[in-house]
Amino acid sequence: MNSSIETSTYDSETYERIAKAIAFMRQNHLNQPALATIAQHVHLSEYHFQRIFTRWAGISPKRFLQYLTVEYAKSKIAETGNLLDLTVEVGLSSPGRLHDLFVNLEAMSPGEFKAGGIGLQIWYGIHPTPFGDCLIATTPRGICNLHFLDTTNKDVVEQAFRLEWANADIKQDQQATQEMCDRIFEPSATHSKPLVLYVKGTNFQIQVWRALLSVPFGGITTYQGLAAAMSRPTAARAVGNALGRNPVGYLIPCHRVIRESGEFVGFRWGLERKTVLLGWEASRSQTQNKEQELT
Repeated sequence: MNSSIETSTYDSETYERIAKAIAFMRQNHLNQPALATIAQHVHLSEYHFQRIFTRWAGISPKRFLQYLTVEYAKSKIAETGNLLDLTVEVGLSSPGRLHDLFVNLEAMSPGEFKAGGIGLQIWYGIHPTPFGDCLIATTPRGICNLHFLDTTNKDVVEQAFRLEWANADIKQDQQATQEMCDRIFEPSATHSKPLVLYVKGTNFQIQVWRALLSVPFGGITTYQGLAAAMSRPTAARAVGNALGRNPVGYLIPCHRVIRESGEFVGFRWGLERKTVLLGWEASRSQTQNKEQELT
């Protein structure tokens, strides 16, 4: 099966139904609800729900649920830990598979930070993704923002984005950002160049965001694990605060950080979306690994 997402799944209504179904499955996992029950919960027929879910996730709802268990999360924490220690130490990005996007992060200088975007051109657009609509903003030096949207917060997010870059020349340009969106959410061999991020933050925040780039697609780490990999073992709480200020969702993968207990907590764009992201990445990663074993 081709692991690319079909364009027809790129709409907010599909995402909302998928997210609602996953939340229901997690809440009722001990009872193992039947497919018909889950489908009824999201107001779809059993056939239609199975079809759109499998097209979105690449696997059935029942198989998807196994990637959202505490046991699975703990196993991935242990597996990712060794890799994270190595890649942070030597400054490498995570190894590349189909969905691993190589990302370079460029930090705004203190002077540029203080200027608040004076003389900077920013183009932004709002686009559908497998995880709901998002606002993507880019500059001549790289992507500066990626925020996921909900139906209730679209205007708030857009206003906050404009305030964040109050002194910049901001223009909405869907065409300019569509290509960027395609590169992010439909990676392929034709998009081999690294994506460049241009972000502003404190030295510590930048350090945390750089370390996050070492957590591979499908990998999971903890706040403590990330702090230790940065040689800041007592800074787990500060790491959490830095994740909450992440300006570029998905590409700086703060969703891949959870508690040592295996519990999913804290995400700037909602815990439900974090759960969806982790489950989707786990299912895609496992599928890729099996395909590689067969070749």
